[in-house]
Amino acid sequence: MSAERRSSEITPDEARARLAALGFGSADAAALADHFLDAERRGKLGHGVSRIEWLETLPGLQPDARPLKTTSRPGYDEWDGGGALGYLTLAAICDDLAATPPDPARIVVARNCFPTGMLGYWVRRLAEHRLVAVLTATSPPRLPHPAGGPPLVGTNPLAIAIPTADGSPVVCDVSMGKVTYGDVLRGEAAPEELVPFGGEQAHKAFALALGLQLLVDSQVGEGYGAVLLALTDELGPVDVRERFPGVRLPGR
Repeated sequence: MSAERRSSEITPDEARARLAALGFGSADAAALADHFLDAERRGKLGHGVSRIEWLETLPGLQPDARPLKTTSRPGYDEWDGGGALGYLTLAAICDDLAATPPDPARIVVARNCFPTGMLGYWVRRLAEHRLVAVLTATSPPRLPHPAGGPPLVGTNPLAIAIPTADGSPVVCDVSMGKVTYGDVLRGEAAPEELVPFGGEQAHKAFALALGLQLLVDSQVGEGYGAVLLALTDELGPVDVRERFPGVRLPGR
């Protein structure tokens, strides 16, 4: 299956079968396929079906591994991926938050959580359950300092989702890179294009990437992880699209 195939050419059954061939159970294969195909539909091809081909080359894949909630206190949970893909760790966290919503807020720290994919996908799921969500996650060093040199920090995206009155959340999902690592994997961008976005203002994206990196590192220590903030929709859904009629807002 070529990485160039689009979701219109790859059916959900084909995607699940390809993942099942890697050893994933039916539920995990379905969860992964849904994420990849949703990315395709939204034009985020670097996070789409090309990632199935990438997983086939990923060393140390543990399809039977299960994420585990290791700590739960009022307003705070910790999870450990335990060798599971970060996608599946975040899927388990979203399911848990939907089943037991925060009252009124919960911070979730996920250790050993990589790769995490399109972060907007996860916060959108929470917003569809009437939760406000903010999520960031780290990756291997991929962005150099704007002055040059070796990669120092991950692309460290930041995703925010807000429930809205019309049921379609506003979802802001921004990577700190000019291009994504997925674009490089697909051959749509050269490795040297993987720099902080912003041109002459790239120091701002680098500063944000560094801040997010240190935020997650301060909670997970070694390895890659994610930090999620989920809050109940205390004041009800926003009428943002009524306030900005005719304007295309993030998340559509």
